[in-house]
Amino acid sequence: MSVSTQGLQLRNGSRILGASVELLSSMRFAISLLTVICIASVIGTVVKQHEPTVNYVNQFGPFWADVFASASLFSVYSAWWFLLILAFLVISTSLCIARNTPKILADFKAYKENMREQSLKAFPHRAEGALDEAPEVAAHRVGQTLLGSGWKVKLQSRDTPAGTGWMVAAKIGTANKIGYLAAHSAIVLVCIGGLLDGDLVVRAQTWFNGKTPFTGGGLIADVPAQHRLSASNPTFRGNLLVTEGTTAGTAILAQPNGVLLQDLPFGVELKKFIIEYYDTGMPKLFASEIVIHDNETGETKEARVEVNHPASHRGINIYQSSFDDGGSRVKLQAVPLNRATAPFEVEGTIGGSTALSKGNDQLTLEYTGLRVINVENFAAGGDAGDGVDVRKVDLRSSIESRLGAGHKAATEKTLRNVGPSITYKLRDAAGQAVEYHNYMLPVEIDGARVFLLGLRETPSEPFRYLRVPVDELDGMDGFVRLRAALDDPRMREQAVRRYAIAAVEDGRPELAEALAASATRALGLFAGAEAVNAPALQPVADGTPARSASVRGGLQAVSAFLEGNVPEAERERASDVLVRILNGTLFELMQLSRERAGLAPLERNEATQQFMAQAVISLSDTFFYPAPMTFLLKDFTHVQASVFQVARAPGQNIVYLGCLLLILGVFAMLYVRERRLWVWLSPGGEQGSQASMALSSNRKTMEADREFDRLKTQLLKVHP
Repeated sequence: MSVSTQGLQLRNGSRILGASVELLSSMRFAISLLTVICIASVIGTVVKQHEPTVNYVNQFGPFWADVFASASLFSVYSAWWFLLILAFLVISTSLCIARNTPKILADFKAYKENMREQSLKAFPHRAEGALDEAPEVAAHRVGQTLLGSGWKVKLQSRDTPAGTGWMVAAKIGTANKIGYLAAHSAIVLVCIGGLLDGDLVVRAQTWFNGKTPFTGGGLIADVPAQHRLSASNPTFRGNLLVTEGTTAGTAILAQPNGVLLQDLPFGVELKKFIIEYYDTGMPKLFASEIVIHDNETGETKEARVEVNHPASHRGINIYQSSFDDGGSRVKLQAVPLNRATAPFEVEGTIGGSTALSKGNDQLTLEYTGLRVINVENFAAGGDAGDGVDVRKVDLRSSIESRLGAGHKAATEKTLRNVGPSITYKLRDAAGQAVEYHNYMLPVEIDGARVFLLGLRETPSEPFRYLRVPVDELDGMDGFVRLRAALDDPRMREQAVRRYAIAAVEDGRPELAEALAASATRALGLFAGAEAVNAPALQPVADGTPARSASVRGGLQAVSAFLEGNVPEAERERASDVLVRILNGTLFELMQLSRERAGLAPLERNEATQQFMAQAVISLSDTFFYPAPMTFLLKDFTHVQASVFQVARAPGQNIVYLGCLLLILGVFAMLYVRERRLWVWLSPGGEQGSQASMALSSNRKTMEADREFDRLKTQLLKVHP
């Protein structure tokens, strides 16, 4: 039997109805639906699902983000059109099964013993022979031989002009047809399970029960009933965040335009969260020790939830999804960077915020993240641009560098935990925010210990780090004092005077005065005491002249001054002299700041030189720092939280059954060959018979050829 791709043909009814039923029940329509589902699944895999809207705007732009959102591409598997396609696929495949099942079952039972002798000659595998047995005796012998080989056999006697003839009809491998039914039934079951475990039931409650997504804020207990789903909800899948030492019993179901709250018939108490790390800093194990409190019976049950090892209660599975900060308490110290600000301390909770104000400046400090472990790669040459000659091709070294253990990489890593870090945002009165990421402890980079102060304007870009050198006490106080002294005109003047006296021999006051004037100008430019117009760039393509930009402070101001006032031929020599003068005055400024703080002056050694070299670069970079101060993590109390996925999935067992049927069906269709054999025995002579044999197989293979040759030898005693 061949399976038709056509659909059901209605004998009665309108032509439109008949055409619709034929299309819906046809195999070509089901294959088209499967193709669309595959394409949608690819989109759902490539595009991250259920992300915040701002992430999609940053990735695709406002226009395409709106287009994709209108097509529900950011929530493909819960989109109405995806669920509709699944429903149509269930109907179409079910109709295909209903249309072909009677034919398959009839063919499964039939032996087709009424095959005519002339029809046997049309098969590719056919043979004839003469036997010295009567037809009836030969038929029983052939039948017994086939039965012994696992064939199912049926004998039929027929009256012919020459006497009574016998037809031996046999079949084997008919389970191949059951594979068709199993595979198609599996598609139906998997789709039904997907519909039951998807958003269809939840959406139905929003359509017919008056449930609406919640878009506000506040405490979960204060959310009205129209935003809550009953604990008897037959199917759902949501997230449950539980902080250590607390109990939670309401899951969050994300919706395209808000959230729905799912009340659970029990509460989950997180006693302890356990996390272990690889050397790379990635978590290798996170688990939760929980206690389940049943709301109806008061029963308590302890359980341990790990990844791929969920707990279950009242038909609801509790999966370990991820972990988060549970409201750690942090103490931050404000350190002035590019504006005279008195240091102060502020305390807060991760996820909270603190209002800061000074005069007309209004800022909001938002505590967004705390990481107690930061494992970084400090391998030499690990950064981009490490001087590797890209023109060199060394195939042997390239291959050997990758041989060995499976985790071996071409570049060796030197991993080190650099300690805790704090992430926060400073939001101005207009609502614009800049995100900062500061490490608590200094980090050794390129032989120097520095504090790393990171920032970024948008979540889509990586952090850029300001390196601040540490002083002899491994702190930032020395740099902060130098930055404050740079902003003080009187200290700059005193530093210039000291530098001029120390640099010029006695008896040459005119040279000292000239040097002091140059040092005053250089230090003033570097300190941002005056703005410098950078040279205008080339005119744009339409001939519009380029505008010169105003530069204030840092090495960029010194560079702009040289480009605007010194001829190009003398610019290199002048820049060397000016930088040497600037370094000398900054060193004197550093000594003055230490004197004012009651500290001993710095010795002129290699460590001091390294500190001052990095300090000059860092001072120049502070003019680009968007905030007047930075916040350093001074102390914290870490509180962990576990994120569980709770799911009531009645379709889970249906999907498992569908997967089992799919495996059995595919195995049956691919590895079970259906063969049918006919042997017609007609009278031939007094005690003999003439035999005609034919074999049909659903797949033409070399194994079928060998089997037919073997059967000719066994049954007809004909040697190939």
